[in-house]
Amino acid sequence: MDKIKEENGLTNVQRFTLLQQKIEAAEERAEAAEAENKKTLLERDQEISSLQHKLSLAEEEADKAEEKLKELKGSAEEGDTHRTASENYQRKVQLLEEELDKAEKDLKETTEKLRQVDVKAEHFERAFQRAEQERDEWERKHGEAVEKFEQSKRELDEVVAQMESL
Repeated sequence: MDKIKEENGLTNVQRFTLLQQKIEAAEERAEAAEAENKKTLLERDQEISSLQHKLSLAEEEADKAEEKLKELKGSAEEGDTHRTASENYQRKVQLLEEELDKAEKDLKETTEKLRQVDVKAEHFERAFQRAEQERDEWERKHGEAVEKFEQSKRELDEVVAQMESL
């Protein structure tokens, strides 16, 4: 019985307590990481929605500008003023196209970041599952050890009772 308690300087109860603390800490870290991932996903979703809205507005403006540009090209023969306005609209279209390109680039970057967050979330989920499995295994081992201890105690009590009867 003393050998069991002295094994590695820790009792089974101390080991189980230490293991339970480690499991709780791992669960807390996993929950915190999951909460952070959800928060980041929500932020990314909002950012994507905002970028998509900006993109649709930019596309609408680009369509409007292109229509206006066509009108101006048709009336360019009417004078220099129309040419100047047409050039201004062309610059606006170019700026809008540049903004559109930037918005598409930002959308791609955000999508990649979101994918990375998903990968991290999956990694934390797997780590959490491993910790749960390890905890279950330690609980099973603890139960077996307690059962062996109780059996050894009963046997020792029987031996003591037999010795006392002698």
